[in-house]
Amino acid sequence: MSVHVERITSHVGDVGGIPIQRALPNKGRRLIGAWCFADHAGPATLPPQQRMNVGPHPHTGLSTFSWMIEGEILHRDSLGSEQVLRAGQVNLMTAGHGISHSEESLTDRIHLAQLWIALPDAERERAPSFQHFPDLPRCSAGGFEGTVLVGDWAGHRSPVPSFTPLLGVDLAASGPADAVLALDTRFEHGFMLLEGEVEIAPAGHEAVETVAPGTLLYVGPGCASVELRGAAASRLLLLGGEPWAEPPLLWWNFVGREPAEMTVWAQDWAREDGGRFGVVAGYPGPRLAVPPVPALRRPG
Repeated sequence: MSVHVERITSHVGDVGGIPIQRALPNKGRRLIGAWCFADHAGPATLPPQQRMNVGPHPHTGLSTFSWMIEGEILHRDSLGSEQVLRAGQVNLMTAGHGISHSEESLTDRIHLAQLWIALPDAERERAPSFQHFPDLPRCSAGGFEGTVLVGDWAGHRSPVPSFTPLLGVDLAASGPADAVLALDTRFEHGFMLLEGEVEIAPAGHEAVETVAPGTLLYVGPGCASVELRGAAASRLLLLGGEPWAEPPLLWWNFVGREPAEMTVWAQDWAREDGGRFGVVAGYPGPRLAVPPVPALRRPG
C-alpha cells in the first residue's frame, strides 16, 4: 500500500525582527493533525537593538506552542503570567475564549519553533490558561537525540497536554545518524527540517526524499515507519496527529470556523480594554493594531 507524500516549501518572512520560515499554513496544506501553524525562527544572532520584540496581540480558538532551542524569550500575557522561556523548554498558552500576550527576546542569539494547535469545537471557548514546561522526556534512536514535546513516543510521554491526539518530537544529531522510527498509522505526519540535511524514506513510498531547512515533508495516514538518514549534524521536528474532517478558518492571530467570528474578534481587540482578550501589563510599548478584516470564506 502506497502512502501519500508531499513536499511543502516554507514561506520566508520576519516576525518581530527575526527571520522566519513558515511551513504551515500553506496553499497546498493547512493542517497536520491539529497543528495549524508552524514557524521556524532563526537560528540568528541579532544586535541588541534588533532583538525579537512582538508587542501585545490577541489569540482565540488555539494553543500557542513555543519550543526554545537557543536563547531566551520573556512571555507576558493578560492573565498576569510573566515567564522566561529558555533552551530545552516549552511554553503552552491555550487561548480558548481569548487571551493576549507579548514576546521579547532577552538574548542576541535566538532559535525556536513557534507552533499553533487548533482547538476542537468542544474546547475553543474554554477559559484561557498558560503553562510552562522546563523538563521534557528525552530518548535516543540511531544517533538522533529525541525530546518528546507533546504526546507519546518511543515509550515516553510528554507532560504537555493536548485536546486532540497529537505528537511533537525534536530530533537532533551532532553527526551522522540513521534511525528507523515507528509511526502511528492513524496519524498524518510532517517532518520539518530546522538544520542540516536528512534523507527521509517513509515505508510505502518508493522514493527517498532529501529534505533541507525550508522544506516540510508531509506523510499521510497509513505509514507504519520511516527511516531518517543524515550524513552530518542535523535537526528536525516530527509533527503528527489525527486528520481533521474540516480545516479551521485562520486569519491574523485567530482560529475560528466562520468569517463573521473574525469581525467580532477584531472589534473586541480594537476596544481600549481589549475586550475578551484583556490587557498585557508591564510591556514597555504599544500593542499591535488589528488589520482590516478581508473578505473571508469558510474553509472547505
